[in-house]
Formats: sequence, structure tokens, C-alpha cells
Amino acid sequence: MNIYFDNAATTALHREVVAKMTEVLTDNYGNPSATYALGRKTRTLIETARKQIAQQLGAQSSEIIFTSGGSEADNLILRGCVRDLGVRVIITSLIEHHAVLHTVEALAKEYGIQIVYVHLTAEGDVCLQHLETLLQQYADQKVLVSLMHVNNEIGNILPLATVAAFCKKYGAYFHSDTVQSVAHLPIDLREVPVDFITASAHKFHGPKGVGFAFIRKGIVLHPLIYGGEQEKGLRAGTEAVHNIVGMQEALKLAYRDRASHTEKLQQLKQYFIAALKEHFPEVVFNGNSQDKEKSSHTILNVGFPNWENKKDTLLFELDLKGVACSKGSACQSGSVGESHVLQAFLPAESLRYPSLRFSFSIQNTTEEVDNLIKILGEIAKK
Repeated sequence: MNIYFDNAATTALHREVVAKMTEVLTDNYGNPSATYALGRKTRTLIETARKQIAQQLGAQSSEIIFTSGGSEADNLILRGCVRDLGVRVIITSLIEHHAVLHTVEALAKEYGIQIVYVHLTAEGDVCLQHLETLLQQYADQKVLVSLMHVNNEIGNILPLATVAAFCKKYGAYFHSDTVQSVAHLPIDLREVPVDFITASAHKFHGPKGVGFAFIRKGIVLHPLIYGGEQEKGLRAGTEAVHNIVGMQEALKLAYRDRASHTEKLQQLKQYFIAALKEHFPEVVFNGNSQDKEKSSHTILNVGFPNWENKKDTLLFELDLKGVACSKGSACQSGSVGESHVLQAFLPAESLRYPSLRFSFSIQNTTEEVDNLIKILGEIAKK
């Protein structure tokens, strides 16, 4: 038995995506920078993908820069804001992905900029009142706000439009890591004045090793990687055409079926919550992950009080039973420490027992939930 509930870490490729990528790998191998016909054909594939991705998000094609994934895109934007735009203060939170947290820490050491952490509520939300206070406090300096749209561990949703409006009001740049929300939640960049967003294809059934940065028109950054003039001079290196086309196909499929998939996943998540409550009344749900209005339909973070003796073994025991889930971000799965996200807002007593993240895709079923509940029951009796 194999039950895969770690889709926030990565997702399986859609068959349609595999077919598109195979076609490109087989028939469209020309270097897209070449001027002869085979090169021009692959260049057309890239620019068509760029245009279609931009259309899905309400952006202009010139605002989409292809990268190796979300982490590179975050680094490109954060470093560019400090180095090229003169940002001296970055307002962020302690529950950001390490692609943001570690990058701003490095920038503080290199450039002497100030990092300010916005307060969090008891549910792990950004305190909007404190955010506005900070924006007022630093209104005389160049400020970047960097806050993720959907938290990758607890699923809390940031009110993107509200934060964007605050930043616009006080003249701050706004970057949002949208790796967990692109393809899952509606994002219209014509309506929401966010300056930068980032995405990674493998979070929505596309290939690993490709993503993109949205950089709003009129903002000029310099590259992280120098060499050729690919990606409008912002990212040197021959483009992975098959990955880019695969990402575009995955995003197209995701937004085509988003309404029906959202409904199905909401039902699956609520089914899982009800089953957990029925069989394990002591469970708690961290952050807003139980609230279908305030959290992503793809993520549920579950705490198991009274299971303190299984804190270090629960994940391993589930793995032995064929269940894939996680303690938090896959990028820190090798760490023996606590989830930095849960540490940022949970009280100390809540950190004594195990908490696990279960994350879903359209490929999951209620039968898998039933089997997981049975497995948890067997582990509880040990």
C-alpha cells in the first residue's frame, strides 16, 4: 500500500505534461538562441509558453522570467531589490520559506540592510495591523515587504490584495512567494498590485527544475547568473525548453479544471478532518488549516496531543506502512529540529507532541484517507 499525502513537497507529473515534454525532447532539440529554422522553432515554443502563462495570471509576457524554480526566483528578486533598487528595509515573517528567510539573512550580512519581522497571530497569520504600523514607521526608507501567499506548512492564506494595497499606500515594494498558490488559487495581477511573485512547476503537476518570476513592468533588476542574453538578459543559460513547455501545459490544465478540483479537494480535506475528529478526538489542527475559508484546500497540519512518546517516530512508522507525509517543508526534511513555522507561533506545550503536514492533490481519494485512519489507529495502540 502506498498513500501519497505530501503534494506540498512535490506532485506527480500529469500524463498530458509527460506527452508534451516527450514531444519537445524528441522533435524540438534545437538551441533556441540559434537563428536557423530548428532554433527558431524552439524559440517559438518558449515565447508561446511565456505568453500563455502570463495570460493565466493577468500579466504581460515580458513580465515572466523563467528560472530553475521558486528558490532561484526568490533569490533573483530579493537580491535584486537590495542591490539594484536600493531597498534598505525588508519586512517579512518568521514563517516564510527558507528560500526567503535565508536569503534576507544573507543580504543583511552582505549589505547591512535591516530585517524586520511582522508579528503573527495565535493562528499563524500575519498581523495586518502591525504590518501597517511597520510600513508607517519606515515610510521614509526604501522598503520591501516579502510575505508568502499560502504558507507551505500550515496552508494559511495571506490576503494578498490587502497587503498589496498597504504597500502601494506607503510606497513599498511587495514580493510574495506564491509557490503554493499559483495554479491552486485565483491570482489576477491586473487587479492586485503586487510587484513580484514566484512559482515552481512541480507544485502543480509539472516538471521539477523549472519555475518563473513575475517582475512587474518598469522595475529593472540585474541577473544572478551572467553569460548569454537569455530571458531578457536576466538569466543566462540555454533554456530547458521541454521543462518550460511542460510547466505551461501543467498550468493550463490546472486553471482549466481549477473550480472542479478545488471542490473535490475541499470535500476530501473536510472528510479527512471529520475522520480524524471521530477516531482521534484529541487531535488539533495547527494554524488555520481546518478553516476552509482561511487556508488552502491542499494542506492540513495536524497535531497529535497525548502522542508525545511518538514525537520522534511517528513519521518513520507511517513511512514503514507506505504513507508519505511530512513534518514540514521538504527542503528541511533532513533536519532533526522543529518546524520553524510551528515554532514561530505555537506555544511551547504544543511543540512537545508530533505535528504532521498532510497535503493533497486531485489524485488522492477518500479510500486513502480511510486507510490512513486505520494505520494511525494501529500505531496508536503500540
